[in-house]
This record gives sequence, C-alpha cells and structure tokens, in this order.
Amino acid sequence: MPQSSEQTVRFLNELKEDLDIQSLRERLKPQSPNLKPLPDRIPAGNDHSDSGLLKRREFLRSAGCLPESLCKDTAEISPESLKGAVENFIGFASIPVGVVGPLRINGLFAQGDFYIPFATTEGALVASYHRGAHAVSRNGGVTTLCISESISRAPAFTFNSIVDAGLFIEWALSNLTTFKELTKETTRHGSLIDVRPALNSNTAFLIFEFKTEDAAGQNMVTVATEKICRWIVECSPIKPDAWYVEGNLSGDKKATMLSFLSHRGRKVVAEAVLDKTDVHRFLHSSPEAMTEYSRISTLGGIQSGSIGVQGHYANALAAIFLCCGQDVACLAEASVGITTMQVNKNGDLGTFLPGAQDCLQMLGCKGNGHARKFAEICAATVLAGEVSIIAALASGDFARAHSTFRHKSE
Repeated sequence: MPQSSEQTVRFLNELKEDLDIQSLRERLKPQSPNLKPLPDRIPAGNDHSDSGLLKRREFLRSAGCLPESLCKDTAEISPESLKGAVENFIGFASIPVGVVGPLRINGLFAQGDFYIPFATTEGALVASYHRGAHAVSRNGGVTTLCISESISRAPAFTFNSIVDAGLFIEWALSNLTTFKELTKETTRHGSLIDVRPALNSNTAFLIFEFKTEDAAGQNMVTVATEKICRWIVECSPIKPDAWYVEGNLSGDKKATMLSFLSHRGRKVVAEAVLDKTDVHRFLHSSPEAMTEYSRISTLGGIQSGSIGVQGHYANALAAIFLCCGQDVACLAEASVGITTMQVNKNGDLGTFLPGAQDCLQMLGCKGNGHARKFAEICAATVLAGEVSIIAALASGDFARAHSTFRHKSE
C-alpha cells in the first residue's frame, strides 16, 4: 500500500541513524544455509506422548528459548488428547478469564440469563461489557435471531479460453445432485446445499455452500470439496489445465464484502431497547448523544473503508472464542457488521446489530444441536459491548475508563 513521501523519507532517515547503507544491505541479505547452517529442527514434532513432550521441552531448554511459564503440567489434559489440535506441543499459554453477566437473551435458540466467560488481557474490557450487559438486561434483554447458516469452499479451475471455462461451468451446474451424493461419502454431518459459479476470463470458480451442523466445518468442507473436484477432473468433458481446492473466493479467515453481504458460518441479528432513564443512570449518556455519536462513527467508518460500521465486535468474539476453543483466526470474517442506534417515539434508545458471525458451539452449549444457540449468545454479548463503548465515547468517558483499568505496568 502507498504511503506519503514524507513518511517514507522520515523512516529511512531513522534507519540510517543506526545503520549505514552497506550495513543495512548486509543485514537484509538472505542468509544461505550453506554459509550459515540452520539450527536443528524441533524433535518429535508429531509424537503426542509424554516422552515426545519432554524431548521438545529439553531441546528448547538447551537452546535457551523455552518459555518455562507455559510448561506447567496439568493432570487433566494429556498430550495424547491434543492430537489433531496442535503440533510440536510444549505447554499452555495462560490468559486471564473474567466473566460478564448476567446477560438476558431472548433468542430463537438461546433463552435465559447467561454468564459469559471472557479471556483477555485488555483492562476495562470486561468492565465495559459487564456494564452493557447490565443495562440491556434491566430493559428486558437482547432479542437475537440466527437467521441463516452455511460455510463455503471455492475451488478454481483454469482453461485455455473463456469459452472452455464457460462451457465447464454449464456442465458442472448440471451435476449438483452428484456433488451432493459425493459429499455424503465424506461426512455424516455435513451436506452440500448449493453451488454458485463465478467466471473470470479463463478461470472458473465454483463456490460450494455447505451446512455443517455443529461443526465449524472448515476441514469438513475441504475434504468434501476435494472429493468433488477429483470427480470433476476425471469426468468433465472439458479438462482444466489446473485446479485448486480453494481459489480464495470463499472469504475464509478474511474480512470480505462476501461475509458482510451474506455470511460465512452463521448470520445473526440482535436488538435491544433501553429506557432513557437507564441510559442516563448506568451509561452516563443520553439516547440523543449516543445516536449522534453513532452517526459520526458511521461517517468515519465509511471514510476509512471499513467493511461494515461498528465499535469493537472483535473484542467480544476473541474473548469468547479463546475460552470456548474456537478458531480465533475466524475473527476476520466474524467481525463484520453494522451497529445502528435510534431514539424511538418514547425517547428511549433502540440499538440494532446485524452481523455475519462464524460462532459455532460451546459456552454451555455442549452436545449436538447448539451451534445456533452459541451464535445468538455471541451476538447478544457483542451488542451489550456496543452499547457500553458507544456510551463511553458519546459521554467522553472512554479514555478515563481505560486509564482507571489499565495495567500497572503501562
């Protein structure tokens, strides 16, 4: 991405203060293993036994780079139980966990009062969400709906010409039933629900949309798509020159307009109405001030190129994902959406949150059939945080709160 000439020159001058040009070139020059041998690789990488764990720890300890604080043994979790979850395992990173709640949720799948675990090291975060949860819960809670769900994989096929690519798409779409049957051979839980084509010159993309039940599903849809693609390559009357199981059109682990306009995982909407007296009492603001700040925030978000406009969805989702064993990298596509606020005819504050969320299970949702419930809990928690942060910004309390709760080392 481009940057200003002034910024570039200033940065280069700062580098030159410490290194001359020749030293800088030497420092940045690739170091061939033939001239500078590589250190030994970490041993027993796929050995999930206790002895494999000890070998890796001893290797890093002898190299002087073992983080001892991560290596506290826990009797409840054995290395073998982590197979498929992590490689080169050496220990656990401890993250403080706070709790937010109770948060009253009125959802299609999540009903009741919930205490939400938050894993974070950001001072003021739990306090902010806790305040928002109290404010919305006093006013009847958050109404939230999981309205759609699917996850995609988008293989790409290249051809000699745009004509061949177009004819290939026509043939592929006529085989949807076969694709669905092939999917059933790879999973008992997932199902193929649709195929959407995209043609770009001589490259054909097939966006396969799957339902994955309670699973996050990235691996499930990859295996199913691989099987379909191999059948396509074998049976298609128009052979592709090359194909890739993912052509980067699915939006996987990226903030995209695809996730914003549709969804990747589960799409959830949420709303809450707060009495104006409670806005004054607990949020130290007013419906009018919060609505006006929301308008200004929208202008700023548009100018920044933000995909959606919101305060900080990622904070709640990261804190919950870390606690519940979710893939934190999915924050990229989960943290897109819009927060809006308005003053209703009674002078109370109405706030609404539509968003694409890849929120999938746990948080008291163990067992089958709870993925949508978890998604609604995530959305309700996000909305509580939006209420609190917008109130803080509208009232001028944002910096003061962070100063009050910041870590003593800062």
